[in-house]
Amino acid sequence: MDIYRRIEDITKPFADVCVTIGNFDGVHLGHQRLFAEVANKAYRRKGSSLAITFDPHPLRILRPGGIKLISSCDQKIEQIRLAGIDALLVVPFTLEFAATSAEHFVDEILLRRIGMKELVVGYDYAFGKGRSGNIAFLQEQGKRKGFPVTVVEAFYLGEILVSSTRIRQLVADGRVDEAQKLLGRPYQIRGEVQVGKQRGGKEVGYPTANLRVDPDDLVPKHGVYVTQVICEGKCYGGVLNIGHNPTFGGQDLVAETHIFDFNLDIYGKPIKVNLLKFLRGERKFASVEELASQIGRDVVEAKTVLANQQKELLISCTENLQS
Repeated sequence: MDIYRRIEDITKPFADVCVTIGNFDGVHLGHQRLFAEVANKAYRRKGSSLAITFDPHPLRILRPGGIKLISSCDQKIEQIRLAGIDALLVVPFTLEFAATSAEHFVDEILLRRIGMKELVVGYDYAFGKGRSGNIAFLQEQGKRKGFPVTVVEAFYLGEILVSSTRIRQLVADGRVDEAQKLLGRPYQIRGEVQVGKQRGGKEVGYPTANLRVDPDDLVPKHGVYVTQVICEGKCYGGVLNIGHNPTFGGQDLVAETHIFDFNLDIYGKPIKVNLLKFLRGERKFASVEELASQIGRDVVEAKTVLANQQKELLISCTENLQS
């Protein structure tokens, strides 16, 4: 997949290109249906497919603090690549860009610069100053300027609308197994392993890989989770505690993962952690011994969950190693 980080990086129009536009936070099952539609249309035309997204998310600029994202831009790019899209334009979103009129965006960016021949959008998409570029506007522009507009309807899993808003709420509530169904993959956190207090191995008997958590990001409900850890080209099972470590009077928000059957030095190295199931809430224990005993029970329960999901986890691991 070709990636363009600025509109100006597209120096000549594409040949027979079908386009989709969106924020695509999480790249959930609904987004994946949209990508499948635009890829199918491009295939039928013997052309190419192009997705347009924005970084940062527009609400991060228009309403600072108003949204907590399911995925980073890098994660979003990885998932769009896996969806089989030929090219991706990541538009830097600024207040200046937000003032762009919908008609200017269609004329100067979609038609003149990109050379769009067809447009595919989600049922609730709108863009441009004041969100004036809604579905009705796009359909009217398509009729006037000669490009078909396909609207992909809302996607339901059972009676549940698959949406980024719904997934954010599920993650915040700790219902990561339900969020996984809407995403089509586990909810994931990632980062470089930090040097912590090193109590896990020395005092508790369960060494952990620690990731610093930004409270401005989407933070799962504090507590203990069954996890799948992707590190240095391999997948491992584990248990993660996200919270403030109250037994030791901690203040910082941190995600601490005990990785099963693992003894490598990975300080400063990147890991990915898939959250599979919420086991229990975080709480303060009366002693280190009591904490260690509970972690032992958590480990046993986590290994049972992982054994029951072995096939699904193999698929998930393969996808993560490819991205």
